[in-house]
Amino acid sequence: MEFLRWGVLGASKFAIEHLTPAIQLARNNSFKALASSSKEKAAAFVQLEPEIEIYRSYEELLADDRINAVYIPLPNTMHVDWTIRAIKSGKHVLCEKPIAMRAKEIDELIKLRNTTGLLVAEAYMIVHHPQWIKAKEIVQSGVLGDLIQVDAVFSYNNEADLQNIRNNSNMGGGGLPDIGVYTLGSVRFVTDQEPAAIRHVDIKYENGVDVWALAAFDFPKFKFTSITSMRMAPRQEVTFQGTDGFIKLTAPFNPLVYDKAEIIKRMNDGTEEVFSYPGVSQYVNQIEACSDAVLNEKTYPCSLEFSQGTQAMIDSIFDFSST
Repeated sequence: MEFLRWGVLGASKFAIEHLTPAIQLARNNSFKALASSSKEKAAAFVQLEPEIEIYRSYEELLADDRINAVYIPLPNTMHVDWTIRAIKSGKHVLCEKPIAMRAKEIDELIKLRNTTGLLVAEAYMIVHHPQWIKAKEIVQSGVLGDLIQVDAVFSYNNEADLQNIRNNSNMGGGGLPDIGVYTLGSVRFVTDQEPAAIRHVDIKYENGVDVWALAAFDFPKFKFTSITSMRMAPRQEVTFQGTDGFIKLTAPFNPLVYDKAEIIKRMNDGTEEVFSYPGVSQYVNQIEACSDAVLNEKTYPCSLEFSQGTQAMIDSIFDFSST
């Protein structure tokens, strides 16, 4: 049986807590190598998978022909460079979001993907969760009537952890690069529409990174508002409201961590229906989608073009704010 044999570039907290366990649980996938200069950080990965190879440099791991897929959880400003290096080493690549700091940087990744035929994707896990697949089905079925308004909120508070890379402007920190990809990309995924115009932006900065941001967009057939923050109490919620009813997604971005994933559908006649998704790991689904794309030639649900569209929305927010 064929497998994706994964190497991980960097011993990040997210990798040890979420992605490497997902690789171990996913069918047709195996965790084979880690590149980290920190013996202390690497020890946790060895405890998780004693047989992995430990490399002290990213270059050494990429030179290992036994590894055919690489996961990149490095700081945001390093994503494009190491994705390119991994592709040129002949590896399939799953890179953490945002895969780039500006949309135009993704052009080179698309070119290399098309030239090599390798899978190159952003780790945008929500499109693999049945909660979001069902939300898309409901909205596009027309049961809510004409879609009028979409609102998305994603917040957490890391003010006490100022050494975190999300609070570091030199490493591509900020709320919009970290979690704006979810509020902005999710509306595009569900509706298959692109924004027609940006109407309003309000951003609060601390130490060069956005810690609170509100952005309002006009889509061809509805209005959309996004709020992201790294300085508010944790909250995750998305609503799609039409003329005949609405749906609300609870824990839409971090189910199993933040809360339980549900869709509450409420219609004008007062009827309500709840769809629940207990115990689903979007990370396992994501890794299995990678192996299905590579080994079984299935279409990967999140293309680089999709990621580029979301990054273009983030770019437009920052550009609008600076004018």
